[in-house]
Amino acid sequence: MKKIIPLVVIATFLSCNKNNDKADGYGNFEATEVTISSEANGKIEFLNLEEGAVLEPQTQVGLVDTTQLYLSKLQLMASKNTIFSKSANVTSQKSVLQEQLKTAMIEKNRIHNMFTENSATKRQVDEIDGKVKVIEEQIKSVGTQNTPIVSDAKSVDVQITKINDQIAKSKIINPIIGTVLAKYVEANEVTAFGKPLYKIADISAMELRVYISEKQLTSVKIGQKVTVKVDGVEEMKSYSGTISWIAAQAEFTPKIIQTKEERANLVYAVKVKVKNDGSLKIGMPAEMWIN
Repeated sequence: MKKIIPLVVIATFLSCNKNNDKADGYGNFEATEVTISSEANGKIEFLNLEEGAVLEPQTQVGLVDTTQLYLSKLQLMASKNTIFSKSANVTSQKSVLQEQLKTAMIEKNRIHNMFTENSATKRQVDEIDGKVKVIEEQIKSVGTQNTPIVSDAKSVDVQITKINDQIAKSKIINPIIGTVLAKYVEANEVTAFGKPLYKIADISAMELRVYISEKQLTSVKIGQKVTVKVDGVEEMKSYSGTISWIAAQAEFTPKIIQTKEERANLVYAVKVKVKNDGSLKIGMPAEMWIN
């Protein structure tokens, strides 16, 4: 009996130690990758970025040739000036007629007063009234002539605004902070609308997607702190992680994660957010340990 007991204790200890060495979840690191595409057609004048470079948001990193757009804008501005000169001519005519109307109205009041005093004839009254009406109609006619001119000017303004928008979109502006993962084009190449230019992702904080069984669901919750381990040179390297998302529905274990026997099991996906010290890469395998 004295020889058997130690063997049982050792066996039990080894069995417990083996279970404790098993992680609670396995998976790979991922990050939200954004592919930046061209919003203009033409030759790329410059593209100042390289793979691995960290870019700040709202930073111009490139430019697509805007020569033709600029020339079109100059042509539209010249057309607008021509339209304005026509409008100025019409406005000048209207001003002259308004002065004539002002003089005619003074004359009309004078003759009407004279007619009241029997110093003017009915014919003179009718003549001055007719003259005032003619001038008023001429003013209306001139105003009508200016309406299509104003419409043409507004149409040109819309076209100029459209050109300005195209020129602005010819500037390649980086939208988010992140690291350049891939570069698809070089300066002096011709690009087109929608053509990918480069791919970027914010890898300052990575997400580890792991899969756990239904029995483990009660052990995890959003906001919970866990330990994440990755392979090191001599031993596994540990990171502090926070559970940021738990799937609402079960799914079959991905083929890349488990053995053939375990792939038929239903599991739940869990995302763990981990601050990256520069060692973590997209696709790197890792383990999750519930503290």
